[in-house]
Amino acid sequence: MSEKNLYEYNVDDSFEIFLLVKSAEVRVAKNGKKFIAFTFQDKSGQMDGKFWDASPEDIEKYIAGAIVKVSGKRELYQGNPQIRIFKLRLASSGEPDKAEQFIEKAPIKKEDMVEELNQTLFEITNAHWNRIVRHLLTKYQKEYFEAPAAKRFHHAFHGGLAFHTLSMLRLAKTVANQYENINKSLLYAGVIIHDLGKVLELTGPVSTEYTLEGNLIGHIVLVDEEISKACATLKIDERIEDVLLLKHMVLAHHGKMEFGSPVQPKLREAEILYHLDHLDATINMLDNALSRTEPGSFTERIFGLDNRSFYNPSQTEPIVNE
Repeated sequence: MSEKNLYEYNVDDSFEIFLLVKSAEVRVAKNGKKFIAFTFQDKSGQMDGKFWDASPEDIEKYIAGAIVKVSGKRELYQGNPQIRIFKLRLASSGEPDKAEQFIEKAPIKKEDMVEELNQTLFEITNAHWNRIVRHLLTKYQKEYFEAPAAKRFHHAFHGGLAFHTLSMLRLAKTVANQYENINKSLLYAGVIIHDLGKVLELTGPVSTEYTLEGNLIGHIVLVDEEISKACATLKIDERIEDVLLLKHMVLAHHGKMEFGSPVQPKLREAEILYHLDHLDATINMLDNALSRTEPGSFTERIFGLDNRSFYNPSQTEPIVNE
């Protein structure tokens, strides 16, 4: 396997490298011929590439989850990195062939994330919220600590959902300690389960796609349904105020209806949750892009941030005035 990862190659560098096919969408070009729009991945990140004039055999074998050897060149197209594919073949026997070798993982061990989240559960002192959150974490424990937080744009890696949640919890605790009137139990409960529907919305970290219920219903409504199911199991009346407040935290966490929330935040804690979610996702997208950008140059255009490019300053040390 190549010693260099995908994003260690510069623009105009040619390479031969093994990659995971994250997604493979068959499309039709203007000339009527089919091509495959790939998203490739290794531990350094994801990059797109188009495979032109794809035959039926190509379409059958180059599918999401496959490991391929790509001969190509890194290019820049409309401000975004992409691969110009020269040759493509499936990995052979004896070559890298395990998806786990190419998947990005959360920077914190699963055991440590489990421990920190479990400790936070003791800070949720409202009995109803504590029981519901514990029930849902137990029900989806395996998926919760393996799932990505998104298909592509932020925390799109193995364990990304739990890491995103943990990062938000740390921010939430700082905010809650700054402003004394915040209901910590409600805020922490909302943070922990706000994206739990991603375990049902997405297929997993290897070849992440939207499930049928993810496409038709979406993770926000799926969490709301899971809260109702938990209440039925735990014999909690879901019409009481405690449950309605928790449901509102989930339903309003995208902040605006045009962003997918059925309702806008109408609780102080729901408004905070929305901003924490947006802040953590934004910083993750920026960190990913800036980590792959040479000092003194601009990042690729970041779709999730209005297709803006961000500058990576060449001055890395603070200027000290004499």
